[in-house]
Amino acid sequence: MSFTVLIPARLASTRLPNKPLADIGGAPMVVRVAQRVMPVMGASGRIRVVVAADSPEIITACQAHGIEAVLTRTDHPSGSDRLAEACQLLGLSDDEVVVNVQGDEPLIDPALVSAVAQLLAQRPEASMSTAAHAIDNLGDFTNPNVVKVVLDARGLALYFSRAPIPHWRDQPSALPSPAPLRHIGIYGYRVGFLRQFPNLAQAPSEITEALEQLRAMWHGYRIAVHVSAHAPGPGVDTPEDLERVRRLFAS
Repeated sequence: MSFTVLIPARLASTRLPNKPLADIGGAPMVVRVAQRVMPVMGASGRIRVVVAADSPEIITACQAHGIEAVLTRTDHPSGSDRLAEACQLLGLSDDEVVVNVQGDEPLIDPALVSAVAQLLAQRPEASMSTAAHAIDNLGDFTNPNVVKVVLDARGLALYFSRAPIPHWRDQPSALPSPAPLRHIGIYGYRVGFLRQFPNLAQAPSEITEALEQLRAMWHGYRIAVHVSAHAPGPGVDTPEDLERVRRLFAS
């Protein structure tokens, strides 16, 4: 199959200024993310990897390393708005598939990117796809910063929450069995849906949970979920995260 990987990159960051340009082993972080998913492109030859940037500095850094990039507006209220503009700039048709890979995930598994894209191609009833993995400790299950997802029998999302779901009524202080699922923040979209998404009214659950994907579900769109056997590599949100990833690259 063919699909486009879009990597949104914003220069502004409250916790880590100029994050996309942070050096990791001699290359900017956003370039490392693009390079990380390149093996997917090599596997089929029909995959396009594009950085959707909000500043000329990011464009210049990408071009210096042979990475395709497009310049988007700086006033987008969300990442999905930036992706929708990138689809327009690239001339993508409504029936094409794009995968949103965050620009602060330099250790993302290329196979996960491919799996999310292929799942959406195989599930015509879904407008989006994403991924999850099993939670193996109670601390993550009860942590509101760890987003959980519950699936139906077909592997479609029933709900995403920061709360520990599903709740085990008979053993409230233990992990449910089978294991609950942690949501992984990677998304596949049909381009036609992605064009509509920024115009949809926010859902009450989205506002309460601060989870944008709940807007799609509230409006009746389905999200297919790939269950991965492994947790993803660490992302970069803080200076401490950056130093940890730098050490991993150096080793």
